[in-house]
Amino acid sequence: MSLYVKHILAIASGKGGVGKSTIAANLAVALAGMGYKTGLLDADIFGPSQPKMFQVEDAQPFLERVGDRDLIQPAENYGVKLLSIGFFVDKHDAVLWRGAMASNALKQLISETNWGNLDYLLIDLPPGTSDIHITLVQTLSITGVVIVSTPQEVALADARKGISMFMGEKVNVPVLGLVENMAWFTPAELPKNKYYLFGKEGCKRLAEELHIPLLGQIPIVQSICESGDTGIPVAVNPHTITGVVFRSLAEKVVERVAFRQEHLAPTQRVIVRP
Repeated sequence: MSLYVKHILAIASGKGGVGKSTIAANLAVALAGMGYKTGLLDADIFGPSQPKMFQVEDAQPFLERVGDRDLIQPAENYGVKLLSIGFFVDKHDAVLWRGAMASNALKQLISETNWGNLDYLLIDLPPGTSDIHITLVQTLSITGVVIVSTPQEVALADARKGISMFMGEKVNVPVLGLVENMAWFTPAELPKNKYYLFGKEGCKRLAEELHIPLLGQIPIVQSICESGDTGIPVAVNPHTITGVVFRSLAEKVVERVAFRQEHLAPTQRVIVRP
């Protein structure tokens, strides 16, 4: 990686279907909208969704000579530099790779990409705890991780495992905080009403229990769901209700990164000893 990145943030979830990639996409766009140079690496090797969310499914990143190396030039949209395995495989075909192949592909995306100068590089991880997560912490020094969950107990149980992995002695990556996605449903015709479809404030309780910050609560809003299909993240317009929500999340993340940098030593890459 041609890497001049101040902060590397992993966006993770314990299970699939909680909206982790949607959060990652909108957080990246919100950070870019605040003036930060931002990149997003789609590390969900088996289910890459960021090319569609950024309306760049047909992008074909090319190699460019940088110094004495040929490096991949990431795609760009909405002020965010983007790279995904989805650019290099048929979008209609399943990626049938064993763990080692997926890990090697991620290493190649990390080590052979020219991101230029970035303030934030967000990494959209696959759900769960897998070889990809291990490869990441062995390859890069992660500033911190943002955990995404719904308030549902099943999702929270898996989020707890993800937090345990990152904060464990062997990995030791700081958890910047939790994001509660699908926190409540608000109908367009009743904007002041809240319906708690998946339980109420589950992430808030988990954050309090584990003494980590709750970074934000994202409601179920039709426009957020539609944005993933249209390729126009709602955070593109910071003046809408949903845009304000993601701007607030981005501000909180920036605040927590500054706090982490001031009070904790730099994260070290995980070294596996024989």
